[in-house]
Amino acid sequence: MSAEAIASSAPAVRGVAKRSTKLAAKRDELARAAFKTLAELGYAGTSLRDIAANSEYSHGVLHYYFTDRLDLITHCVRLYKTECVAAYDDVLDDADDAASLRARFVRRLVDTAVNELATHKLWYDLRMQSVFEPSLADGVGEIDEELAAMIWRVVDRYAELVGGEPVLDAAGVYAAFDGPFERAVRRLATDVPGAADELAVQLDVLLRALVPATH
Repeated sequence: MSAEAIASSAPAVRGVAKRSTKLAAKRDELARAAFKTLAELGYAGTSLRDIAANSEYSHGVLHYYFTDRLDLITHCVRLYKTECVAAYDDVLDDADDAASLRARFVRRLVDTAVNELATHKLWYDLRMQSVFEPSLADGVGEIDEELAAMIWRVVDRYAELVGGEPVLDAAGVYAAFDGPFERAVRRLATDVPGAADELAVQLDVLLRALVPATH
């Protein structure tokens, strides 16, 4: 392609990129608006009309940006993955002491269980639904992998600080943490007294057990 042709095509390329960026931003905006309704009604009980009725966006707008309900929910799942994992980025900042790292990690998990309860309820709902909805499986699988990697980064660093080795691999560690966390979400959702404190104790004990200290 000549220099002139490249130069003449540049504005068009920039225009396509700009439209693509605006489209992605709008889809994210609509997905965030949909989260509230999805978290309240659950996957099975939510339609595009429900989402439209509980947001400032019309049913037609939702259909313009998403082909159907599943497309919107899948986008919600992928957005959740990105934002949830990013929320733990600073746990490892200046992590040079095992006790403080353990305390910060446990506190962050408990805080997110309490303060983002609706989102976690939706996550566990979608994860179970992915068993029956193949179209959800890829998105849910990606989230599982990202969450497992996030937890493994913390556990691996903790192992370095205590001079030990994790007794399970990344998948096993993730499953070990997911059990009490999912139980806590159910207990918090039904206002069981002491659920958050119980989770904190369980996670602290669990991390110590998963990575026995050698010094």
